[in-house]
Amino acid sequence: MNNLIKNHINEHQKTISLIDQEIQNEILIFAHIMIKALKEKKTVFWCGNGGSSSDAQHLAAELIGRFKGDRRALRSISLTADSSVLTCISNDYNFENIFSRQIEALGNRGDVLIGISTSGKSQNIINALKKAKSMGLITMGLLGKGGGESLSKCDQSIVIPSDVTARIQESHILIGHILCELIETGLELN
Repeated sequence: MNNLIKNHINEHQKTISLIDQEIQNEILIFAHIMIKALKEKKTVFWCGNGGSSSDAQHLAAELIGRFKGDRRALRSISLTADSSVLTCISNDYNFENIFSRQIEALGNRGDVLIGISTSGKSQNIINALKKAKSMGLITMGLLGKGGGESLSKCDQSIVIPSDVTARIQESHILIGHILCELIETGLELN
């Protein structure tokens, strides 16, 4: 049991050290894009499945509520949070369209869509990125395992250099928190 704990911690630290070395510039690019969109009263949309769905809700909440200090609310929507919409689209169309249909209804040119996928292979994420791009949204991905098909659908992406789902998810939420603070700083809200 102790070895299992040590292995998880060591794997986590190794992955985080790779982010520190390789991905800082990409995080800054993401932040600048999001700051510009939010300054222009655009919306940041998030989508993901499973644990990435929770990350989408978590990060949207950090922008709408607050991350560090009291400040104005920022326009952010998790496309994973409305169970009536999700089940309606899944039932009447199919699960692969749960996010693209929402982007079609809610997205506007200049908005940002961030697809979160540990594999980059989720068809509903790929479809959302395609729809967003066709509508003039900026498409970004928090990805892993090489980025999968989602990588080519993103204007900007951060691909975690790992094939371990848990480490990818841990890295995504760390990057999400960094983005929230960079946004608050960039918008001079803290």
